[in-house]
Amino acid sequence: MLKSSGQTRKRRRRDAFYMPKTRDIDLLVVSAHAADFVWRAGGLIAKYSKLGRLVEVIALTFGERGESDDLWKHGKNLNEVKRVRRREALAAAKVLGVPIRFLDWGDYPIVLSKEREIELARLFRQLNPEVIVTHSKDDLFNFDHETAARVVSNASILSTHGRGVPPNIPLTRQPKIFGFEPHQPELAHFYPDVIVDISEVYETKKQAMNCFETQKDLIEYYDTRSKIRANHARRISSTSNSKHAEAFTRRYPEVTDRPL
Repeated sequence: MLKSSGQTRKRRRRDAFYMPKTRDIDLLVVSAHAADFVWRAGGLIAKYSKLGRLVEVIALTFGERGESDDLWKHGKNLNEVKRVRRREALAAAKVLGVPIRFLDWGDYPIVLSKEREIELARLFRQLNPEVIVTHSKDDLFNFDHETAARVVSNASILSTHGRGVPPNIPLTRQPKIFGFEPHQPELAHFYPDVIVDISEVYETKKQAMNCFETQKDLIEYYDTRSKIRANHARRISSTSNSKHAEAFTRRYPEVTDRPL
């Protein structure tokens, strides 16, 4: 059951992710591949969606080359693989109640260029997000995730500075930027700055994960990760009864005029 509006306002003042509505999109999730947004932030997205907040997902690629092994084993060609991954991602986004757009940059590797950075910066200016969630800057076993973190950082700078790039779209204020927990957090030196309790929406996340027939083997793994982070949440929060949680890093320090 959702809390009353007064309780929600108080909660948002305390929560690192929630801020008073001042801009167009409350949460923008930038995913390197078609499924990353669900494995790593499906619960957060579901919470925003349940609260009636505005959310959008951008998938830089379909994960067609590097994260679709089962499809290649069964003789699919590149276009067929893309169609399957697109269909899976659209189904998962529908479960979470959010729109998703695909930039189709090609994966393994994602190749950056000035034009692609400007393309993403243009989207940031158009969508004007309050919060951006994407990959953490270090991910030992997936260079595409590190590339995604880098291009989001660069595009964010381009969207907040330099009125001539891209032209004719107003600058945005600096959004909050958070990083996903990588697949192998210990080996990537990941230390969470924020842990979000997703217990109340976990079944929605699980339903979204089940949309990815191509990567069914990851569902159990991310179920376990959510329980580990819930254990951390219970240990460091005297009021938490968390059963499932997601962890994130902060790109920038929090700025506040309130006492700690």
